[in-house]
Amino acid sequence: MDVRRTAVVKLAVSDEQRDALHRTAEQYLYCANRTADYCWSEISPTECKTNKRRVRDALYTKLREETDLQAQLVQAAIKRAVEAVKGVIERWKKGQRVSCPSFTAETMDYDTRSATFYRNKVSLATVEGRVEPTFILPADSPTPYERYVLSEDYEFRESTLRYDAATDEFYLNISTRRTNGNDAGVSEDTGHPDQTVLGIDLGVNSLAVSSTGTFWQGDDYDHWCREFEKRRGELQQRGTQAAHNAVLRLGKREEAWRKQYIHTVANELVGEAVEHDCDVIAFEDLTDIRERLPQAKWHHVWAFRRLFEFVSYKAPEQGVSVEQVEPNHTSQRCSRTDCGFTHDSNRHGEHFECQKCGYEVNADYNAAKNIGLRYARKRTHRLRSSPTSRSGDAQVDVRITGGTLNGESHQPIAGN
Repeated sequence: MDVRRTAVVKLAVSDEQRDALHRTAEQYLYCANRTADYCWSEISPTECKTNKRRVRDALYTKLREETDLQAQLVQAAIKRAVEAVKGVIERWKKGQRVSCPSFTAETMDYDTRSATFYRNKVSLATVEGRVEPTFILPADSPTPYERYVLSEDYEFRESTLRYDAATDEFYLNISTRRTNGNDAGVSEDTGHPDQTVLGIDLGVNSLAVSSTGTFWQGDDYDHWCREFEKRRGELQQRGTQAAHNAVLRLGKREEAWRKQYIHTVANELVGEAVEHDCDVIAFEDLTDIRERLPQAKWHHVWAFRRLFEFVSYKAPEQGVSVEQVEPNHTSQRCSRTDCGFTHDSNRHGEHFECQKCGYEVNADYNAAKNIGLRYARKRTHRLRSSPTSRSGDAQVDVRITGGTLNGESHQPIAGN
């Protein structure tokens, strides 16, 4: 059985290391975008280039000459772009409106040749040579890093370096693999299938946030909604029949654009669940969401409902079910499994700080974990109440980052 586990670690970087990583990311994105442009064709999906070996043979030497990147990083950028083009082609074949993929977020993929892990630091290839930032590990032990990256039972596969502009921090998402064991499947005690759940929070600050620490900010969505509204206002001021007809056409274009945008987010969200071996995606119940989020714009509420709708039919195609849980206090409750303190004063805008244990984290990320926790507890309670359950201890893991935003420890959550 191929069992994969992830650990996310925050990096402590010096000013020199930070500059080197930023310059490396800039050149990495250049290679990815050059590759996407080379692969893309506006004619038809069949005209796009998706053979990794042929694309690499065509571009590798040029990109090495045009950048200072190490060979493995150039190859990683090419691979990322080809995979992105393949994903777009699949949507194209389904009749969806698509465009050539573009890369702007500062993320880079490292493998065993470009990254070396030690107990307290990592060695990363950059355009300035190797840098060795140290880890900011939580006090709790064992951390996911210790459990999976340093364990002899797991082998390092790859990692993704991500820069969070909002916090001005770098994080490593580390993927490991164990080829033996029984971390998933059917519990011997209960006969019930174990499950792993991805919690999703929908809110005003971010369009969606997952319990793995992935943010879909929606800034671009808000920008274009404002642009459409601005254009609509300009046309309405003219008061002519031609302007009225133009408003109608604009409305149709806007509706098509909104749907396509949410389709993209839904695909990425389902992809996040698949990547982290999740069996369930848990949302909060959207009933009365307009009353619960009075500060949310109307187009956000529309987006929430559409996103849930799209994910609900896309996820089962990948073997992932979609569930809803009660939304009460997910934003005010501390998501640490040894705390759970709930109070209105815990949340201050985008920041969450537990008044009992001092846990600090992004508020939407905290809520996403609580949504996953709530589903885990709900399902475990249901199984324990079932007359067919032998012992009732069915395991439901909530897939979290183990410290993406604050350095906390990942402990599997079994609906306690």
